Amino acid sequence: MSLVKELKVAKLAAEKAAKYLKDNFEKFDRSKGVKIKGPTQIQTAMDLGSEKIILNLLKKSFPTAGFWSEEAGKIGKQNGDLWIIDPLDGTTNYALGLKSYCVSIALARNGKIVLGVVAVLDTGKLFFGVAGKGAWEGKKKLQVSQKSRLDEAFLTFCHGSHFSDLKTAIKLYQAFKLKGLEYRQIGSAALELSLVASGRTEAINIPGANLYDVAAGALLVQEAGGKVTDFTGKLWQAHPSDLLATNKSIHAKILTIIKKTIK
Repeated sequence: MSLVKELKVAKLAAEKAAKYLKDNFEKFDRSKGVKIKGPTQIQTAMDLGSEKIILNLLKKSFPTAGFWSEEAGKIGKQNGDLWIIDPLDGTTNYALGLKSYCVSIALARNGKIVLGVVAVLDTGKLFFGVAGKGAWEGKKKLQVSQKSRLDEAFLTFCHGSHFSDLKTAIKLYQAFKLKGLEYRQIGSAALELSLVASGRTEAINIPGANLYDVAAGALLVQEAGGKVTDFTGKLWQAHPSDLLATNKSIHAKILTIIKKTIK
């Protein structure tokens, strides 16, 4: 599968959007620039500006493709080639002046994620991967960690915006923390998936994962040798659902805790 042009344009779009976000980071005024979208969800002008940059570049290069972006929603056909975009993953962190946020762009072809790019602003890193070809951080090939003991693992979590997702996340937080495990929320699913793919953490679980939040990062984890499933243990598919992504070595142990907690 040749995705040379698609990867080149996706990387360019992510880098341009990331620069825009970084250039406006210190100027952002939380008292004026935040719109409440719903429970646990906000929107800023930076979300919309980043999205415009990405969509303009992708539409110009791939006019027959479809798009699914967090702010603009679904545009055009949703089968065939579908670009899946989160223009600012970690909006709350951005609004609070925290640098844990990123840009996420993925391409699904006939329902399968085949390309993913995540630009992390805090470190200036660009993660990218192509199905069957591996995942990379610049010229460095990504590889998940080999840790197999939970007491040595770094675990993170996110959750969707529905009340049921939040209830599940609270149950899981209690279960993992009371076992004395390192378990925290960073607030950017694409960033946290990139951390698993690069071996910096061992797992992330996300009740009610939105596709635009996780599409690129899930591919990175898989291409770096990790494992991505839903909470029943079935391989994750490219649609919104509960998601568990790990270094593979601890997947069964994490899944056991999840199943016992939310049964």
